[in-house]
Amino acid sequence: MAKIQQELYGNFDMILNALTNAVMGGSMSATLEDSSDFYDRDSRCSVRVFERYSYWGKNRVSLSLTLYETSGHVFISAITSGGSQALFFKINTFGEKAFLDTIRDTINAFSYR
Repeated sequence: MAKIQQELYGNFDMILNALTNAVMGGSMSATLEDSSDFYDRDSRCSVRVFERYSYWGKNRVSLSLTLYETSGHVFISAITSGGSQALFFKINTFGEKAFLDTIRDTINAFSYR
């Protein structure tokens, strides 16, 4: 498992679109599996679950992306899972880290004011 949690700066919709484009453009096999959006007064939350084939692990890897905005502050939690063929222990998480890397530059672009 690999994870990024961070505060971002900018327009919520622009950030969400940029992250989605980064994931989908970062891998030929990436798919958007499902999405969910919540709104309440001055808060909103968008969840996106992506999946792609991992060449290194010879299996599918998922990326769960949660973008949350409240009182003008935007936070991201991006977590990958899968990518290991071991029965009891995770041997290789390279596929998970590589999937997370597809959005790292986009996150960095929205990390500074």
